[in-house]
Amino acid sequence: MPESANRTGHALPPGANTLRFRFNGTTYTGLQGDTLASALLANGIHFVGRSFKYHRPRGIFSAGSEEPNAIVEIGTGGYAEPNVRATEVELFDGLEARSQNCWPSLDFDMLGINSLISRFIPAGFYYKTFMWPRSFWLKYEHFIRQSAGMGECPKEADAEHYEKHHRHCDVLIAGAGPAGLAAALTAGRSGARVILVDEHPYTGGQLNDRRNSPATESWLQQVTTELAMLPNVRLMLRTTLSGYYDHNFCTLLEKVSDHLPPAERQDCRQRLWKVRAKQVIIASGAFERPLVFADNDRPGIMLASAVRSYINRYGVLPAQQLCVFTNNDSAYQTALDAQSAGAQVQIIDLRPQPDTLPADSLPGLTQAAGISIHWNSAITAVHGKTQVKAVTVHQLSNDASKIQGPALKLDCQCIAASGGWTPNVSLFSQARGKLRFDEAQQHFVPDSGVAINPNISAGACNGRFDLPGCISQGEDAARQALDALQISNRKQPVAAPPADPEDQPVQLAPRTLWAVPCDHAIGEGPKKHFHELQNDSTAADIALAAREGFHSVEHLKRYTTTGMGTDQGKTSNVNALALMAEYRRLPIAAVGTTRFRQPYTPVTFGAIAGKDLQNLFAPKRHTSIQPWHDRHGAVMEDAGGWRRPRYYQQHPGESMHDAVQRECAQVRKTAGMVDASTLGKIDIQGKDAAEFLERIYTNRWHNLAVGQCRYGLMLNEQGMVIDDGVTSRIGEHHYHMTTTTGGAARVYQLLEDYRQTEWPELDVYLTSVTEQWSVISLSGPRAEAILQPLTGQPVNAAAFPEMSWQAMDIAGVPARVFRISFSGEAGYEINVPARYGQYIWEQIWQQGQAFGCVAYGTESIHLLRAEMGFIIVGQDSDGTHTPQDLGMQWIVASDKADFVGKRGLQRSVFSQKDRKQLVGLIPTDSSKTLPEGAQVVLPGAVQGKDKGIGHVTSAYFSPALHSGFAMAMVAGGRQRKGETLEVMLLNGERIPVTVTGTRFLETLQQTEQQEAS
Repeated sequence: MPESANRTGHALPPGANTLRFRFNGTTYTGLQGDTLASALLANGIHFVGRSFKYHRPRGIFSAGSEEPNAIVEIGTGGYAEPNVRATEVELFDGLEARSQNCWPSLDFDMLGINSLISRFIPAGFYYKTFMWPRSFWLKYEHFIRQSAGMGECPKEADAEHYEKHHRHCDVLIAGAGPAGLAAALTAGRSGARVILVDEHPYTGGQLNDRRNSPATESWLQQVTTELAMLPNVRLMLRTTLSGYYDHNFCTLLEKVSDHLPPAERQDCRQRLWKVRAKQVIIASGAFERPLVFADNDRPGIMLASAVRSYINRYGVLPAQQLCVFTNNDSAYQTALDAQSAGAQVQIIDLRPQPDTLPADSLPGLTQAAGISIHWNSAITAVHGKTQVKAVTVHQLSNDASKIQGPALKLDCQCIAASGGWTPNVSLFSQARGKLRFDEAQQHFVPDSGVAINPNISAGACNGRFDLPGCISQGEDAARQALDALQISNRKQPVAAPPADPEDQPVQLAPRTLWAVPCDHAIGEGPKKHFHELQNDSTAADIALAAREGFHSVEHLKRYTTTGMGTDQGKTSNVNALALMAEYRRLPIAAVGTTRFRQPYTPVTFGAIAGKDLQNLFAPKRHTSIQPWHDRHGAVMEDAGGWRRPRYYQQHPGESMHDAVQRECAQVRKTAGMVDASTLGKIDIQGKDAAEFLERIYTNRWHNLAVGQCRYGLMLNEQGMVIDDGVTSRIGEHHYHMTTTTGGAARVYQLLEDYRQTEWPELDVYLTSVTEQWSVISLSGPRAEAILQPLTGQPVNAAAFPEMSWQAMDIAGVPARVFRISFSGEAGYEINVPARYGQYIWEQIWQQGQAFGCVAYGTESIHLLRAEMGFIIVGQDSDGTHTPQDLGMQWIVASDKADFVGKRGLQRSVFSQKDRKQLVGLIPTDSSKTLPEGAQVVLPGAVQGKDKGIGHVTSAYFSPALHSGFAMAMVAGGRQRKGETLEVMLLNGERIPVTVTGTRFLETLQQTEQQEAS
């Protein structure tokens, strides 16, 4: 159909530029000011997509953010974006758009077969199928993943750029319809800092859908102009309040240049605003509620308000023959506007014909205009698969429970349906507000008496639909907010526009019919009654959920997927709740409501990230020794937010296994050095520092002498191990704490939390000094010989015992040297100011070459410590293990008055004999290296039937043991020492292992000594 055929010749600005765009490979034209949806309708295109589950043909349904059907992909390459609502895409020249969720094409979708077998895949079918035979799951999973999702993730990096801004304001107003405008003008005139946002590129909301209303247009222009001139008011169009969080923290998504061709986007594409508002006024309007009738998902079936929007806002008549199907008066205005635009219109009204029809009512005006009205009637069949062609209409019985009389067939290409209006309570719900059901108007509205965050709802979102009432509520909401802020608001009231015939009160009551009957019982014939269009959920699915006991609204939501699409059920939720209430014979209020979640509409990942990308998203943190690592073949890895050497390649062909074996053997033979600068380091000072450590750690600290070091274990309040490290006493009231690399920030935050909130009476101060110190750990039998020439102080064991520290000069640089080892060999941790890190490293390296000293990385650190049985918190423990589970009860001073986690450790569950405990495993075949994470099972356990009794936490091949070995958490592990168990691999192979203690190297050395003696 040519583009001009559906244009009415008005609405968009005169002389609007013609724009070319492509949809599914075909070129069309539209006008500047169009959305993609309005341009498609102007070209006679209703069929734009396929539904999620049944892949049924779907068309444009609405005109705004509530759209459940017309979900498309736009752009190509680095500008591609899936899951975009065609109703919100502003048309620009060169726009590329494609249907999604269809293969190989929109017209011929292979998965359309789902519609033919829909009887066998109702709600919840996926919970009952794909389970047998168990071995077929991987085959099922392949096809399930191919079918899952709506759009396709772009394969190229996003070519756009984004920004984030922060703002504070007195009053934040969501929605620039009449209520929002009145609120903004009232608050703005008082001098308050106001932010007014609206998702559209213009103000006025549904006022823009009116036909021939010059007084209203003049009022709208005057208010918008005044707001734009107020310096304390920020008017943000194309901006959505996407998230409402506690303490009136709100996120706004501003579409800065989405409406421009990519080549013309000089500014960022989108901007995410993080706003803290003292008061929030919600004026988000209302959504028209669809009717649930037979096959109500066909392309060409639209909301009546959407049809009116396209006619009056965009100058597009969706069809030349139109049927309006309604249960209320508001849809009659659509019929009048469609007739004025040149359409042939007939109305099917669910309500019985009134005895007298007021001439000034909308039905009276419509009848006077010559439009046929079929009273007490319903659409019982829709003809046409990819486009409505006709409808079948029947009379309803007196109680509307069934149809009666002969069928009447009416030709039409579009059905404008209206089941009443639902206040848009999404933001109020996000703010944790409570809703109440208005029986008179049959919808949920905010319960103004229950508000967690300071906000006020006004206008249609508060159940007020007439223009004077919306303006009045908006003004009252602003005055209420200003009073709360103690801001004077004695300025002039907001004048309402002159009376408009459209603003007369509704004179005929609506007829509520949650599911319209047809020629067979719902769910028992070929016709489907959809209440949720995006996820293909039907009235029959609600009935099934009720029969199967899924009565809770949260269960109903998940079982039927109602409201779980990108539209969050904006048009479907009330119908679903009402149907469940009918099936359970309860009032709708008794069924309850689900809570709308953030975001209100989808937010791009680009906007969330802003400029925090790549190196700015996760900056590469290097130690000061990094240049040396780069020159000496270090293979780097990410560890705890740092880049650390994993191992060092002596030559390009050396594998990681060979390099690690070489490094570890040399550390045990002579010496090795590792860059330990990434360890967390916290400086603790104050007269109560010792008492603070007593409360934080499980062991004692008051008796630690100055110059001494002690290993400490940190628990959470449940008694679970969360970190470990060595803390040294620098002075009487001064300590130096080390933490794991990955736990540094978390531990520091936890300590500050306790210091500030739990024990504010303690005189103690914490400072993170992780980046102030470079740390070189030197270990091995020849470590003393390497270090001694670099300092004037003796470093032998007699002068410098283990677990102590001394201040000394190393190669002329002041240093703190700690006699600590994580390898089990004689060790020194040399701390120098970070700017001297590389210099000291090089001095030690040069001194060590005569002894064959090697540099080693994190892989060797892990292997060396595992040989000694030292744990890594987060690898050998996972937040569910106590010191007793790890065989470290020796570090718990149970006679201390208190420490974090002490009460948790007293729970009886921790003394159960079958708790998983840390043990060692030695494979019977010493050449085997067990995979970490592999399940430990009893010999003869049947895969898929018998449960595992543990899992491998750390596993290596040791050059010192000449064998593979592992640490594992095993149920009742310490009682199983000497037993043979099996480790099960994914390929079904079972490796026999012997349960041992975790001091592998110590046990080997003792055995060798016994044999030698």
